[in-house]
Amino acid sequence: MGQEDDKGTTWQKAEAAFTGKRYSEYYDPCQEAADRSMRCLHRNPGSKDLCSDYFQAYRDCKKAWMTEQKEAKRKAKLAQARNQS
Repeated sequence: MGQEDDKGTTWQKAEAAFTGKRYSEYYDPCQEAADRSMRCLHRNPGSKDLCSDYFQAYRDCKKAWMTEQKEAKRKAKLAQARNQS
């Protein structure tokens, strides 16, 4: 499975849990990627280069998540503006 597939799958797994929660409940769909990064650092102390793929996977996940959140907020504002018209 490629890196693109992993990103999509990670978000798809987390999306249902995230969207099912109230806004006040914090949920990070990228926590698994963050945990993998930390485990890599613990296995390879002092060798951040060995963990660069894990770091990149976390950054990619976080970027995708933030993009999704911005788009959802934008759509909500548009829908609200249409309803007020």
